[in-house]
Amino acid sequence: MHPSSAGSPSHRSRPGLEIRPFRALTYRRRDPAYLAGVSSPAYDLVTPAGRDRLADSDPHNVVRLILPQVAARDADGVASTELAASTLRAWEADGVLVRDSDAALWLYDLAPADGTAATSGWLGAVTLPPGDSAAVLPHEDTFPDAVEGRRALLAATATDLEPIVLAHDPEPTVAELASSVRAGAPTLELTDADGVNHRLWRVGDPGVVSAVQEALARTDAVIADGHHRFAAARAHSRDRHGAGGSDAVLALVTPMGPGGLRVDPIHRVVPALSLGAALAAAARGFVTADVPVDDGGSPEDVVTAARRWLDDPAERGFLLTDGHRLVRLSAPSQEVRDAVPAEAPPAWRDLDVVLAHHGLIGHLWSRPDTADSVVIAHGLEEAVRAAAETDGVALLLRAPSPTDVAAVARAGARMPRKSTLFVPKPRTGLVFRPLED
Repeated sequence: MHPSSAGSPSHRSRPGLEIRPFRALTYRRRDPAYLAGVSSPAYDLVTPAGRDRLADSDPHNVVRLILPQVAARDADGVASTELAASTLRAWEADGVLVRDSDAALWLYDLAPADGTAATSGWLGAVTLPPGDSAAVLPHEDTFPDAVEGRRALLAATATDLEPIVLAHDPEPTVAELASSVRAGAPTLELTDADGVNHRLWRVGDPGVVSAVQEALARTDAVIADGHHRFAAARAHSRDRHGAGGSDAVLALVTPMGPGGLRVDPIHRVVPALSLGAALAAAARGFVTADVPVDDGGSPEDVVTAARRWLDDPAERGFLLTDGHRLVRLSAPSQEVRDAVPAEAPPAWRDLDVVLAHHGLIGHLWSRPDTADSVVIAHGLEEAVRAAAETDGVALLLRAPSPTDVAAVARAGARMPRKSTLFVPKPRTGLVFRPLED
């Protein structure tokens, strides 16, 4: 991925990843059923209804910390963050959460239920590199309001409540060290609602910790998940001048390639836009053609037809639907391509998500990139259902490859917000990192 990353630290012209052990905060009870009941998906994957279900399932579910008051999250962020901080302090005082006496790294394995290859990574405090460093590179744009919300939560709780995810350059020593750690019993284990098995080993042995640090120092990384939290950590660090542990962020560091994450697509929903109007504008810049939908054209039928089309590597372009009809958009015109910023690097310009974001949504549809105007959907079913329920349309996209993501990051470019969904994701609530050591 980045040839100059190979070799020993003495062969590098600049520093790579810097990871350090930390004194973790964890739930006192560690049986798998309990951990499954108090943990949660990442905050940005939790819907308001899902948040309520999680909060009602257990009085100590972590969603009460990461999304303390969904109704107040936008209107009254200060009160919401203060509630999270007071809840966290109460759980510590009551012994629900306990702090490790010594610092450690954590090996984290995620094994999907479908039998696909497991993902493995190291959980630690990753030093926030200088702004001109290539040690940690983002690849997506962020929303300032979302960054500020996460910064306020971090400042109030003084705790990394959930890890970001980094994908690092290949480094065989990292995998070898992980293999040796797995010989022992995991410290934490659970299986989530999607059937993903999560196993974590606490690694405090100084020799192993040092070896992991040295190996990862030979690599650079791309942010796979957590762009807003990374930006929030940077902002908090500036506010604190790097003091009190604010110079680092909790991160799961996984390899790019074998043993790492895969990329799933993220779709777009544009509410209150009829399919007729959407197609009339889209036809100015794309070739359009209907994709057959079986049976009665229900949202379920559309999902089936869309999945079949998206899974066919011979197809090109992306799909548009109102939840009943399915249309292919392909062969973007020069007008569409001219809507892409001229300074964009080649690795970025031809990505489907870029053409859809700049050429279709922004140019042909004249829609602003706001959370209300362009709604993010993480699955086909969610996107198709949302299009039907909002009298709008959904854009169904293929995921960029990990190679595409790395190339964009290395070129110093940014994909539109929420362009990639790296999976499987770590479970929130298993390991927290208090900033103060």
